[in-house]
Amino acid sequence: MGVAISRVLHDRLLALAANDPSHEVCGLLFGTPDWIDAIKPCANVSPNPEDSFEVDPVALIAAHKAERAGGRRVIGCYHSHPSGMTALSERDTAAYVAGQLWLVIAGSSIAAWRPYSLSLTVSD
Repeated sequence: MGVAISRVLHDRLLALAANDPSHEVCGLLFGTPDWIDAIKPCANVSPNPEDSFEVDPVALIAAHKAERAGGRRVIGCYHSHPSGMTALSERDTAAYVAGQLWLVIAGSSIAAWRPYSLSLTVSD
C-alpha cells in the first residue's frame, strides 16, 4: 500500500522545507488516498515552531469548508523535521488523526505515514 506524488509537488515540498531550515514548515495535502494532487502551505502556529507544528486552524477550517462545497478533498498534512529524521516523533504520533496521510520532510527525503510507513512513489 502506498501513495504517489508528482515530481513537481515533491520538489516543491523539499524547497519549502529548505527555505526555513530552522523551523517546521507545514501545510495541507489534497487528493485521493493513493494520489496527492495538490498542496497548500500553511502558517505553523505552534508556539515552538523549531520542534513542533500546528497547521493554522483558519486555513484548515477553510479547506474543509471548500471541500464540503465541492472543492478538493483534504487527505492530510505535511510538515518538516529540521532535525533531519523522517520518522514520526512522539508528539506527531500523539497528534495523529486516524485516516489522515502525513508527509514528513527532512533534508532531501520525504516519508509518508498513515500512521504506519507507506511507500511514496514520485512520478514525472
